[in-house]
Amino acid sequence: MPTPVAPQGVPRKSFAIIFGVSLATALGNTGLISVLPAIGRSIGIADYMAAAIFSLSALLWAFSSPWWARASDRYGRKPLMMVGLAGFLVSMVACGIVVSAGLRQMATPLVIFVAFLFARALFGLFGAASNPATQAFVAERTPPAQRTQAMASLAGAFGLGTVIGPFLAPLFILPVVGLAGPLFCFALIAAAMLFVVWRYLPATPVDPEAARPRRPVVAGAAREKPMWRDPRVTPFLIYGFVVATCQTAQAQTLGFLIIDKLGLSPAAAQGFIAIAMMFGAVAGLLAQWGIIRMFQMTPRQLLRWGVAVAAVGNLMVALSPDYWTVVAGYAVSSLGFGLARPGFTAGSSLAVGIDEQARVAGAIAAVNGLNVVLAPAFVALYALVNPAPFYLNLVLMLAMLVYALRNPQLRNADPTPATVEATTMSTLEKEDEGGGSP
Repeated sequence: MPTPVAPQGVPRKSFAIIFGVSLATALGNTGLISVLPAIGRSIGIADYMAAAIFSLSALLWAFSSPWWARASDRYGRKPLMMVGLAGFLVSMVACGIVVSAGLRQMATPLVIFVAFLFARALFGLFGAASNPATQAFVAERTPPAQRTQAMASLAGAFGLGTVIGPFLAPLFILPVVGLAGPLFCFALIAAAMLFVVWRYLPATPVDPEAARPRRPVVAGAAREKPMWRDPRVTPFLIYGFVVATCQTAQAQTLGFLIIDKLGLSPAAAQGFIAIAMMFGAVAGLLAQWGIIRMFQMTPRQLLRWGVAVAAVGNLMVALSPDYWTVVAGYAVSSLGFGLARPGFTAGSSLAVGIDEQARVAGAIAAVNGLNVVLAPAFVALYALVNPAPFYLNLVLMLAMLVYALRNPQLRNADPTPATVEATTMSTLEKEDEGGGSP
């Protein structure tokens, strides 16, 4: 398996720690996703309600991410990473306590659902602090020519987490705490990572201008335009929202599909769910750490190839006659998503100036959180017609392929190879001429 490499301009030690921050969060979240179908059915929570446990958290994540991005400009990247890890830690412990109560039937399934919803919401409110801080840390230290590969390397933390999380989750189902065990164990991992950041990540100085409170000088002074309304970035955010929605919906529907296809109890099917998610995660890592590097793919290429491959994978899952076809289709889909998401992230980053990296990172984080709100609708659709969510994903991926081919911003996203020195000079010149600020 390929190994993460520190991007040019980012110290190896710092990148390893930042990679670990993203990894700890990713493996905990994907591990929770892998056991959630078993938790929901064991407690008696409806499938679509189990998927909806992430909804409030996702809304809070989407609304808080831009604020945390501005806070990272003002207070520094390291403190915000620590806030995010602490939020994840507290949320996981709270979720573990709620699940333990539900498994012991200490309250009705509806009460457990509401408590689970609010326990998870702590992550959406505070856990969102680390994502824009880590992305901005890497982006502002990476030259434009290396930005795509830098973002792919950082995104590989999510891919690696989706390998490790589902693999560890069944091992953490312990005799006393049962299905709540993985949540407590992931909280311990986050606690260890929080200590590493506090002790070993160097603090970077805060720009005095960024630290200054932003207040209008006179009444009616122009306010900073929200990044989602910036025409340079909006097409990337639309593309990213649709892609992230489809990937999240597929991941959250996968567990229910495997349980039903195998005809096993939720607990007995957990190992099969983990295997499927691991195959998908390895495919995503192959895209982010292998294919993108090997072929030096640009955002424009990633935006096109990613959704095309993901469309094929969803078709395979929709038509799957058995478990292993589901696994193969999920792996192909994950390969496509592993190409598409770094494409939209790097494209967004390259579309703005160096002083706007935290803001665009906050917008990207909001997109990556908000998409989860729609996952319960896909799970409810699965309950009506099993293959329907995957056919819907197929249609949406093909629509994004057309969008990537026709939209000017997406069509012209880094059209020349990222290794050509002239690309760097051209990008910098455009920023100097006014293309780097709203």
